[in-house]
Amino acid sequence: MPSILPAGLLALAALHAHAATPDLNVYNGKPAPGWHVSAAHSEGQAVLTGRSITVPPNPKQPSAVVRVAAVKAGQRDALVLDFRDTWYASLRIEGDENDRAGARDLRPYAPDGVLAFDLDVRAMSKGGIHIQLGCGKDCERKVPYVLQSRAQAGKGWRHLEFALSCFMRAGDDFSAIRRPFSIEANGSGEVAVANVRFRQHGKPNAGCPDYRTVSVTPEPLSEPWSLDWWLPRHQQKLQEIAARRASGTLPEIVFLGDSITQGWEKEGKDEWARRYARYHALNLGYSGDRTENILWRLQHGEVDGLAPKVVVLMAGTNNTGHRQEDPRTTAAGLERIVAELRQRLPESKVLVLGIFPRDARPDSRQRRINDDINRIIAGLADHRHVFYHDVSPAFLDAHGVLPKDVMPDLLHPNARGYALWGEAMEPVLQRLLASQRRDGVVAP
Repeated sequence: MPSILPAGLLALAALHAHAATPDLNVYNGKPAPGWHVSAAHSEGQAVLTGRSITVPPNPKQPSAVVRVAAVKAGQRDALVLDFRDTWYASLRIEGDENDRAGARDLRPYAPDGVLAFDLDVRAMSKGGIHIQLGCGKDCERKVPYVLQSRAQAGKGWRHLEFALSCFMRAGDDFSAIRRPFSIEANGSGEVAVANVRFRQHGKPNAGCPDYRTVSVTPEPLSEPWSLDWWLPRHQQKLQEIAARRASGTLPEIVFLGDSITQGWEKEGKDEWARRYARYHALNLGYSGDRTENILWRLQHGEVDGLAPKVVVLMAGTNNTGHRQEDPRTTAAGLERIVAELRQRLPESKVLVLGIFPRDARPDSRQRRINDDINRIIAGLADHRHVFYHDVSPAFLDAHGVLPKDVMPDLLHPNARGYALWGEAMEPVLQRLLASQRRDGVVAP
């Protein structure tokens, strides 16, 4: 894959090479001027003004607790994030929008600088964290530290240095960063952080995925909330397929994707029974999956021994939501999935669906990313073996707004949304199912 990293990042190094830049302290007992410490969950946020702060209860997760405290830990002045039974928790260092001092130019530290800090994972048996920083207006980049944080739990302080390039992508604006550091967490755990700073030169000792290739590099999903069920679901699906082979009830349709596809088992179950049960359809949707996770599943047996007439593929929105990924790399992941399906199921038709709209407004950043992906993957169709169809208009009103009575969280369909999906896809799906000319042209 050609590099997406622009020459501009290299030019930044030359621009600032003539002058040594001192370390930028983000938190060293207190945040730098213009910044403050806050704690957040999915429904609220609180600013640390004393020694500790607890975010007011989350009405959607009454048992969740998110607390941040400033403590003395030996020789370190540290911040401690304590989170329990929560879908989302965050310790943030950030600046107010109306405070000029709250924005800092991080370009002198790019691309060879590091984000350095000390981390003590005090407890992490049922949780995990990501390291995140802002990258311009409505832009954020994060590096996973889920498995590492679990392995590090109870082992004391560790000094970490992440290459700043781990957080940089083409088009990002690092000239006025208002959130230079945050820890995102899920589940339950406790972490302490100290001595947070940017350095113009450093020695990275913590790795990060290569954002240019992560979408096409097969791997299991390793989010903290997925570790207990993702591989067991994979094993259960393999057993289900084996049982179907033994009974002679192989699927004529396979649905492949993420939580939106998995939702046919819950919100969409009635529509599924009405439309697809007669085809012995198989649901291979997994919540949270990105393209690399679907690739891993395909390479570990999930369609082996099958010969469906049609595979319906709809994925990619988690690449957008989790990484705000470049549309080209997500499209490359989907192209690799299609190639994998063609190799393993050469007689099957592959119906690639456009990624569904997300967020209420058509001009939101994530909606626009998904639209750009769709423009690329429409070109995967050869109208012989691979077809493309976008059912997105079925969900939107005349102004392109996504209503909550179709997708209550502006991402996942409810029962009505699944009915709209099924209805919009039905004519194309029926033509593909009826096609007997495997070498002919079928235009959706």
